[in-house]
Amino acid sequence: MSEPAVSEREVSEPAASGQAASGQAAGSARLLQGAVRIRPVAMADAAPLAQAYARNRSYLQPWEPVRPDSFFTADGQQPLLAAAIAEAASGRSFHWLMVEDGDIAGRISLNDVVRGAFRNAHVGYWVAADRQGKGLATAALNMVAELARDTLGLHRLQAGTLTSNLGSQAVLSRNGFTPIGLAEKYLRINGEWQDHLLFQRILDSGHTPAP
Repeated sequence: MSEPAVSEREVSEPAASGQAASGQAAGSARLLQGAVRIRPVAMADAAPLAQAYARNRSYLQPWEPVRPDSFFTADGQQPLLAAAIAEAASGRSFHWLMVEDGDIAGRISLNDVVRGAFRNAHVGYWVAADRQGKGLATAALNMVAELARDTLGLHRLQAGTLTSNLGSQAVLSRNGFTPIGLAEKYLRINGEWQDHLLFQRILDSGHTPAP
């Protein structure tokens, strides 16, 4: 099971406005796996993204914050997408969709991009219930890690999973992430403050994804 985005603001130097060019470089669609393409979010995704979240609502609920009903509507998604696009333009976060035959199969994000001495971002992702077991999360995470290193010039990625989220932990491990500790009551997930295992990957250390 792939976990949705886990994110918190780091106290460090944020991406400067001059980093917007990096955001532009991150904005091309590409083939991910088979017929699945990965591309940045767009305002036109409001309705299909709302439908994808609605189809997977009960499936994703154990791994996500409690969402208001409006989150599962196109009107509810529009301001969230507008904010995501603005964040990408400023170089602060980047959001992609995995799309197959017009259907949204999943989402992956780099959040809280900081520069300066840290050069870090948080990564989060989810894959739809009917696309599980196909390696989409592993392939998407590998692509985003390469982009973070080669295009954005980042040094490190961090991710967090619920302690019970073995599937997401396996995806991280296959992509060279290593556990760095337990954060108690780290995020309010499914209505409760829950412990998370934290993982990191040092991007300039070299890694070939496991099959």
